[in-house]
Amino acid sequence: MKLSNNIVILDNGAFSIKTGTTSSKTSKKNTNHPRVIPNAIVRSKGDKTTYFGHEIENCRDYSSLHYRLPFEKGYIVDWDAQKAIWDGVFSDQILNINTTESSLILTEPYFNLPNIQEVYDQFVFEEYEFSSYHRCTPASLIPYGTLFNTPDLLSSPPECMVIVDSGFSFTHVVPILNGNVVWGAVKRLDVGGKLLTNQLKELVSYRQWNMMDETFIMNDVKETCCYVSENFSKDLETARLDVKSNPIVQEYILPDMSTNRRGHVRQLTDIVSDSDQILFMNNERFTVPEIIFRPDDIGLDQSGLAATISVSISLLPEDLQGMFWANIGLIGGNCKFPGFRKRLLSELQSLVPEDNEIVIYECNDPITEAYHSALSFATGPHFSGRTVTRAEYQESGTTRRKFRDWKNPPPPPPIDHRGIIEDDLTQTSNDERPPPVQATGNKSIKSRVRGNVPSNNRPSRR
Repeated sequence: MKLSNNIVILDNGAFSIKTGTTSSKTSKKNTNHPRVIPNAIVRSKGDKTTYFGHEIENCRDYSSLHYRLPFEKGYIVDWDAQKAIWDGVFSDQILNINTTESSLILTEPYFNLPNIQEVYDQFVFEEYEFSSYHRCTPASLIPYGTLFNTPDLLSSPPECMVIVDSGFSFTHVVPILNGNVVWGAVKRLDVGGKLLTNQLKELVSYRQWNMMDETFIMNDVKETCCYVSENFSKDLETARLDVKSNPIVQEYILPDMSTNRRGHVRQLTDIVSDSDQILFMNNERFTVPEIIFRPDDIGLDQSGLAATISVSISLLPEDLQGMFWANIGLIGGNCKFPGFRKRLLSELQSLVPEDNEIVIYECNDPITEAYHSALSFATGPHFSGRTVTRAEYQESGTTRRKFRDWKNPPPPPPIDHRGIIEDDLTQTSNDERPPPVQATGNKSIKSRVRGNVPSNNRPSRR
């Protein structure tokens, strides 16, 4: 029997879908841990089988997998593939829901194009016939979550925050003021997990084994072995030492498809046979994630992540900039690299104005943080006022009046320093409205902020 009267959460990322259900009638979540499903259709050359989304876990031969991705350069371009994957998600194999009697929270890319947004709406209301839905970016959900929770601030998130969302296609720096995305200050770095995996494939293929067709295996190598260096020059010198005396080197034993053995990092107790194929991961472990902080290492004419954050904050109201420096949150899969937070904090120290404090918040799982924030939003009192019903869509044929975004911002609301959400704003979308450009007259905030953010000059390599 299919479930009804539920709220379905679909954090539709380019690499994976984080999904689950909850009920608006109770604060108790039905699904605390989301199902993480690859957002891809995969063809295995080994068993000649095609796997759709959640079916990939049934694959036993991961060699030379051919990927068909709905997303390309951050946007959905293959709707047939996306529909096939969503069909599996809504089926009795995963969520087992009755879409006609359920509501939907769906995430979309930053700066999503209007024509693509219309296709989202058509699929939700005409293909799956959801009773209502809310569409927003992942960062706009974070104010409802617990990323910024501290012992001193448990009830409500800060009014000013910067979300660093480093995902599969891009890395975005998203300032949020009073619960609204400040679109004029959002910045994009053209480095994501896909680029890092491709770079690792090229390095390993040139130096050791030909791994250009082994996307699945090399992505696992990246997630298992790579880390962000806190002292790049020192680690680079250490990596030049002999392999036997080099503490950086890790031996990754490649999968053995004949015995269904997954790839793994060699441990001291492992016995290696002559038939085992081994990747020696040396400076590749830290030079690949280094691209996030130094895109010019591979010829990208962009500043690194730290300088991008500095530029984004410099575009915000001057008397509030100190509040943004003190509330930087990390989400997205690339933030799971060991050392990511420490390296970012170290580079930002040279860019922050005097008398301003830098605080960077991280969570246990940055991949599912947007999903958990959506759970809190779905069970909150304002969810019903932020959705578009199927009847409203059928009457107007569009959702643009309700879902305000970067191309159609409403007039800026006044800042309410008692909380991030104002009760009188329930009639229009509160997720993506830009704040007033002019500085506010709040003396308590002004007294905490001094100085200007420096210009977008790349910090020199140490």
